[in-house]
Amino acid sequence: MKILALDVGEKRIGVAKADSSTRIAVPVGFVEVDGSEWQEIARIARLNSTNFFVLGLPRSNEGNETAQSVYVRNFAKTLVEKIPDAKIRLQDESLTSVVAEERLKSRKKSYEKGEIDAEAASIILQDFLESFRADSTEPLPESDKIDKVKLKTKKAKHKMKTTTKWISGVVILVILGLTITGVALFIRDQRYKEYAEQFAEIESQMEADVFDLTIRPGETISEVKKSLIEVGYSTEEADAALNANYNFAFLQGRPEGASLEGYLYGETHQFYGDTPATEVIETYLKGMEKVITENDLEAKYAAQGLSLYEGITLASVVQKEAPAPEMPTVAQVFLTRLAYGMLLGSDVTVSYAVDMVDPDRQTYVDNQAALTIDSCYNTRLYAGLPCGPISNPGLAALLAVAEPSDTAYLYFLTGDDGVMYYSYTEAEHIQNIYSHCQNLCNVSL
Repeated sequence: MKILALDVGEKRIGVAKADSSTRIAVPVGFVEVDGSEWQEIARIARLNSTNFFVLGLPRSNEGNETAQSVYVRNFAKTLVEKIPDAKIRLQDESLTSVVAEERLKSRKKSYEKGEIDAEAASIILQDFLESFRADSTEPLPESDKIDKVKLKTKKAKHKMKTTTKWISGVVILVILGLTITGVALFIRDQRYKEYAEQFAEIESQMEADVFDLTIRPGETISEVKKSLIEVGYSTEEADAALNANYNFAFLQGRPEGASLEGYLYGETHQFYGDTPATEVIETYLKGMEKVITENDLEAKYAAQGLSLYEGITLASVVQKEAPAPEMPTVAQVFLTRLAYGMLLGSDVTVSYAVDMVDPDRQTYVDNQAALTIDSCYNTRLYAGLPCGPISNPGLAALLAVAEPSDTAYLYFLTGDDGVMYYSYTEAEHIQNIYSHCQNLCNVSL
């Protein structure tokens, strides 16, 4: 059975995993607390085929619960609401973040705060696993036998016959508690030292079974294919995944035979080595589905006179043409040109058209030749939008088309100094080229 541990914080949630058969906890990353943490935790749970969570329950050095303990208990309640079949265990913990940071420092490598959280989650999970190992009469529970977490602390009531007996009992309990705590801390510290010695080898063995895959905003399908091959998929598997049929409503408006270009939302995800390539691609499609739904893109594109497919297509051009702060204005220029029936006139669409048939520029050896390519993607030659997206746009570009700037420019260019220059007339545009774009405007397409 797979088990996930969460080190719950108000900014990040560290995540670790283990298998009940190996009983070795391994940090796997962290989740940002930004409102999407529940969906991401659910995704990680599905990826690991588990509904069993161990949550670290902070306690003070004296063993008492703290305000953070209440936060974790409330988090557990919400987790059960978000994932109804979730099975949760709370594992007492203190100073795990300190120990986690000491571990990372001992490896003499740079690390970020999220890695501390993930390491802390692995300590919490290892403590949980060891608590069963220490008592051989208590087997590690199976998921269908785990009760949902009891979210209210039981309060014991004790009655003493006399004040003297009551005070004596308290003193004995305090001494006994301190003794047990001291022994437990000593045993834990010894166990941590043992784990630290073995961890590098264990970590490398476990991490060999997972990989990270990043699709960046502006990447094309051909670049995604290369990334799939680099992480171990065959060319045939990559092609099959990129050309498979996926059951998402937002894909229905594409022209028949259209590729997934434009629909793979740029993010980094972690996958197991045996994850089918189709499942990998489906993960990025789900990311796009979320962005479209949460930002009401279909309705906003309709307000601009565009279908969802057309909006994504224009966003893919904006993605290639401008840095994020300039995207709304560039989107305005293109939308205005479309409204006036002018050529879009985008060089990046010409580059895409040439890349499809002549990536090494054997035929289209210079810009003059490239601009004549007979392609529905050549917006220097044909009016309207290109016949499909030319990249996978990021959120900034998608929103820029949905909410363009309130300006009325007809031309733009990126100057040699990296600054965007806008103009209302062709004469002004020509002057901007002369004044600001002697080099960049002559770069090969």
